[in-house]
Amino acid sequence: MKISCLSLCLLSTMCWLYSTPTTGNKIFQFGPCMISMNVNEIRASFTAIKATIQAKDAIRTISILSYPYSLHNFNSANRCCIIHHLLRFYVDKVFKHCETEDSHVNRKISSIANSFLSVKKKFRQCNEQNVCNCGEEAIEKYKQILSNYGQLNTTSAAMKSLGELDILLDWMEKAH
Repeated sequence: MKISCLSLCLLSTMCWLYSTPTTGNKIFQFGPCMISMNVNEIRASFTAIKATIQAKDAIRTISILSYPYSLHNFNSANRCCIIHHLLRFYVDKVFKHCETEDSHVNRKISSIANSFLSVKKKFRQCNEQNVCNCGEEAIEKYKQILSNYGQLNTTSAAMKSLGELDILLDWMEKAH
């Protein structure tokens, strides 16, 4: 009798686990902050518009995020600092200036922006409790990103930054 109750309980638990939809959220650790986000959803939205966005980028001589201004090789505390700045950068500068004639693309951009806004809010709450210290390297790399962004007009810079979103997502997943 005890065995059959235990078996029934295990079977019920397994059925519940398999029937419960997964959210796709991953936990990312940036210094003292652990942030839950659905990077797969963001990546899927970006993949759906990547070709369109990158086709609008006629300037190939400037990159906002890529080498030699790479996001790689940060220690844990600097990752916390740079992600704090980059979330604010994308929410405050990039997404506000990315609009196309295509309503489907605009909806995907809006979806990505809303995901970033949610992550930024979570990160800000964590950062209020566990302050991220910014090392000189993180500050210099962020200044370089802003400098690269400033070399272009606002719309071109925003579209280029959006077109490089996969660089940021890859970095976040590798830092994870």
